[in-house]
Amino acid sequence: MFVDVQNMYYSAKNLFERYVNFANVLKEGVAGRKLIRATAYTIKAEVGEEKQFFEALRMQGFEVKSKELQVFPGGVKKGDWDVGVTVDAIKLSRQLDVVILVTGDGDFLPLVEYLQYHGLLVEVIAFKRTASNRLIERADDFIDLGENMRKFLIGKPRAERARR
Repeated sequence: MFVDVQNMYYSAKNLFERYVNFANVLKEGVAGRKLIRATAYTIKAEVGEEKQFFEALRMQGFEVKSKELQVFPGGVKKGDWDVGVTVDAIKLSRQLDVVILVTGDGDFLPLVEYLQYHGLLVEVIAFKRTASNRLIERADDFIDLGENMRKFLIGKPRAERARR
């Protein structure tokens, strides 16, 4: 399992004002099969609770890979792991039957096609409303995290928190 944490974080935040329950995503994705590796790709953005979050991911069974947020002249920020995820998935592909990509990023379409060409099943887990339609269509299986918010999201929406 290869988890694009930033993609999932911002999708959950923008759609539902909540956070992803990565433990349940891992459990759902593995679905009783033998897990070889689950890697969460994160960006260090110097946010206070980030160390606790990364440790929580480790405790749930993820290997956590982190890199610094890039800030360019003019204030443009960039933080993605597309190449890193792709290289890791290709390196591990000989040992796998199934690759699970937890992302809605259409930039992974060439990776999906490469892995399928080499005989692997590729499953995608993401929020359908923010996922690339082409990625969803190409995947061998797709799980929409938005269909079961109780299972895959944690935290209360801002409006509900304000009522208290």
